[in-house]
Amino acid sequence: MSTSEPLEKPLASWLGKDRHQGEILESLTVILRTGGCAWNRCRMCSYRHERYHAGMERSLEDLLGSQLAWISANYDLSGVQVVKIYTSGSFFDPGEVPPSVWEQAARLFSGKIVVAETRPEYVREETIAAFRNAIDTGSWDQPLYVAMGLETTSDAIREKSIVKGFTMEDFRTAVKEARKGGAGVKAYLLHKPLFLTEKEALEDMNTSIREIEGLVDIVSMNPCSVQRRTELEQYWKKGEYRPPYLWSVLSILLDAPVHVQCDPVGGGHSRGAHNCGACDKEITRGIRDYTLNADRDLLSGLFEQDCGCKKEWEFVMEHERPYCMPLTR
Repeated sequence: MSTSEPLEKPLASWLGKDRHQGEILESLTVILRTGGCAWNRCRMCSYRHERYHAGMERSLEDLLGSQLAWISANYDLSGVQVVKIYTSGSFFDPGEVPPSVWEQAARLFSGKIVVAETRPEYVREETIAAFRNAIDTGSWDQPLYVAMGLETTSDAIREKSIVKGFTMEDFRTAVKEARKGGAGVKAYLLHKPLFLTEKEALEDMNTSIREIEGLVDIVSMNPCSVQRRTELEQYWKKGEYRPPYLWSVLSILLDAPVHVQCDPVGGGHSRGAHNCGACDKEITRGIRDYTLNADRDLLSGLFEQDCGCKKEWEFVMEHERPYCMPLTR
């Protein structure tokens, strides 16, 4: 990377805290602009648009290396224990993130717990093992977690509602490859993608969490939010999609057999999981607190509170019917 070039800033980065094996650790989240997601079709994702395009004067390797240099220059990494790396698509896709950048990232984040997101098709034992060994200093029993957006264990929902492009069997194969490479596995689930009723979405999450219990190490549920320039947004603007109720989110977390991480992005707003507005802020804050403290009594207290919109949610759960299109014209 030329030192005369200005440093490229990542799409986003921030400090926070993460719960890991009962401890609360200092974390850094980094979203890198890359060569772009090779799949590039998911209905709800706007990051597919965030990419470097062909014809750039600087190489992809140089641009990504510049973003890592920006992180190094702008954060004191000495106090950071967990680093979460996200991209426009898949960190371990060599066409999106050149292998030389993996090496740079490994040097920068050596000694940390690294959570790196990727699609299943790029999880290869050799790649994972090499990256794990490069970051491992012996500080942690498990220094690397491969994170994948499974979204749901239902192949039908994943294909029709999300257009994710892989099957549950593909995910299981990737889990095996990650473990052979010495890494742990984190799964992201998507609560209420397109075309599901409130009840169908809740039941899908309950089923999915139970079906991956024991298969993965960490489960994180993302209540669907409406990102700009997405197919999901088009339906939302026409009144044909509503993000999930926060009551549903609470119910799922309470019923889960394992601790499920959850950060309701846009919680309390029309584009994110929301109720009526009066109870949203308290519930959203409580869900984020639960992700750190795993206090189920906190969730119970939130769920049992009396707000008029809870009756609305119960009515929707009982009476909402699927929005069906005709099979023929």
